Amino acid sequence: MFANMDLTKLIFGRFTLEAIPYHEPILVVTFIAVAIGGIAVLGAITYFKWWGYLWHEWFTSVDHKKIGVMYMVLGIIMLLRGFADALMMRAQQAIAFNGSEGFLPAHHYDQVFTAHGVIMIFFVAMPFVTGLMNYVVPLQIGARDVSFPFLNNFSFWMTVSGAMIIMTSLFIGEFARTGWLAYPPLSDAAYSPGVGVDYYIWGLQIAGIGTLLSGVNLLVTIVKMRAPGMSMMKMPVFTWTALCTNTLIVAAFPVLTAVLALLTLDRYVGTNFFTNDLGGNPMMYVNLIWIWGHPEVYILILPAFGIYSEVTSTFSGKRLFGYTSMVYATVVITILSYLVWLHHFFTMGSGASVNSFFGITTMIISIPTGAKMFNWLFTMYRGRIRYEPPMMWTVAFMLTFVIGGMTGVLLAVPPADFVTHNSLFLIAHFHNVIIGGVLFGIFAGINYWFPKAFGFKLDPFWGKVSFWFWVVGFYFAFMPLYLLGLMGVTRRLREFDDPSLQIWFIVAAFGAVLIAAGIGAFLMQIFVSIRDRNTERLRDTTGDPWHARTLEWSTSSPPPEYNFAFTPVIHDNDAWWDMKHRGYARPLEGFRAIHMPKSTGAGAILAALSFVFGFAMIWYIWWLAALAAIGLFVTAIGHTFNYNRDYHIPAEEVVRAENARTAMLGAKG
Repeated sequence: MFANMDLTKLIFGRFTLEAIPYHEPILVVTFIAVAIGGIAVLGAITYFKWWGYLWHEWFTSVDHKKIGVMYMVLGIIMLLRGFADALMMRAQQAIAFNGSEGFLPAHHYDQVFTAHGVIMIFFVAMPFVTGLMNYVVPLQIGARDVSFPFLNNFSFWMTVSGAMIIMTSLFIGEFARTGWLAYPPLSDAAYSPGVGVDYYIWGLQIAGIGTLLSGVNLLVTIVKMRAPGMSMMKMPVFTWTALCTNTLIVAAFPVLTAVLALLTLDRYVGTNFFTNDLGGNPMMYVNLIWIWGHPEVYILILPAFGIYSEVTSTFSGKRLFGYTSMVYATVVITILSYLVWLHHFFTMGSGASVNSFFGITTMIISIPTGAKMFNWLFTMYRGRIRYEPPMMWTVAFMLTFVIGGMTGVLLAVPPADFVTHNSLFLIAHFHNVIIGGVLFGIFAGINYWFPKAFGFKLDPFWGKVSFWFWVVGFYFAFMPLYLLGLMGVTRRLREFDDPSLQIWFIVAAFGAVLIAAGIGAFLMQIFVSIRDRNTERLRDTTGDPWHARTLEWSTSSPPPEYNFAFTPVIHDNDAWWDMKHRGYARPLEGFRAIHMPKSTGAGAILAALSFVFGFAMIWYIWWLAALAAIGLFVTAIGHTFNYNRDYHIPAEEVVRAENARTAMLGAKG
């Protein structure tokens, strides 16, 4: 019998039938719904024989535009999962009064709020901003692709692999019950002996590798692949924010990798980096995770600032006011983002001098952010403002983000932070800047660049419906949390004793329902737009539907695979605007064959093996982890021998395509 037990443990590690949560009704129903949906999608793909098309045209593509779109699709899928967690939390808190324990058991609720934070930051916001940067930046700088096309494909699939590990925890085992930053000692093996924290570690490690490599790729692309004449101070503002964002990614994400590796050693090997025994210190983890964590906030918000700059200029019919000051403000924010991390734990006993320094730097970082706000307002001043969906999201951002910024300055004052620390006031502030800043910017960017990507606009009616549900729902959902936080209600609570608080949680839950309607309207907007694309297609497929000003609009919508038949020469900040007023015309001769990188499945295979490796490490299935590691090594080495990675687009094909586009556009752009 003992021999059989040892053999079972050797083969399956700590995985047993009890790891499948069939005793949790919510999870069983969720699993059935996901299974039915998954079978329906797979059946449809099989019925319409799309597998070959998806594999050859999308999954193995190294085209930055297709990879950018896939990042956005991943963000939308994970948004549905992350927001479902938010709805469950709000519903639980709204009914858990007067002796009622609600519908979520404590261990399940703790997993829900941890998964919500992890998914929304790492697998919703990050894929969205990375997808937009991937799509837009090469077009804005006049490049045919990113510097390392295969690495771009690999980065995307590693992010997908990390998301799959997080999703697997929903149905096999459990997720962490530690909060989204997994502070020790709660995340140590002594207090979290199950697989939850291991799912957290390996999901973030694998996705983090993808994010780091994507940051390196885009950083090199911007520095080395700009079109002739595009000096640093002639780059579009979105490209500037992407440059600063990817600088932060390259600087910050190795810290996350290192701190998770140390936590892994504590859990797997028995080291004591983050314990109070044998010289360890939990506060070292807190410092390291926030040295990554606060730049991460600016990794998310800076691209959104770039989107607002493009949208405000376009829909005001004016050049961006104060381009130089906008660039300097972006760079200053990038530098200062490394000098404010300790404001996340003023109450941890660092002392008055340290708290004062980080409080002052936190207040200072609001100055360049405020300068940006004035630049956008002055751009709008005396402009011909058109309130289409991208501009509506931008105006809503200005109002909402200022509220979040003011509460942030309040939290930067250490004595005030002592009162509101770990309260719902902090939760309201964080969502105020992340939803009001990042998500509003993402929706503005999707509406703004969708016609560039697909050749037709998103439906404006459903876009406005989504906008109003989101904005109104946001204020209902999070303004009550400011009041509850000032009344002393701490975060992460599952049930409450004071019945007078219930009305505020009901209002917050109502706001979450409105936001859910906004997400539904957004999905309807995409569906209706695709359904009607033949009738709503842009009249001039080579034009700029928003009367935009930057270089990406000088190509057709959607752009050709090679982006630019001729490398553009830049003379002005607003390159496309300048070309039109100079009487810019496309050349009609002199085309050459274009070399483009071939598609490859190596990125998806490496990511799949990474998923297997992570799953095996989570469940202590050592033989499977070893096989996956060998597979990773062999696949990576094998890919390096694939020398023939380019193919040629013949000159005559380029001539036909460019002449057709020129005929549509006319002699001048």
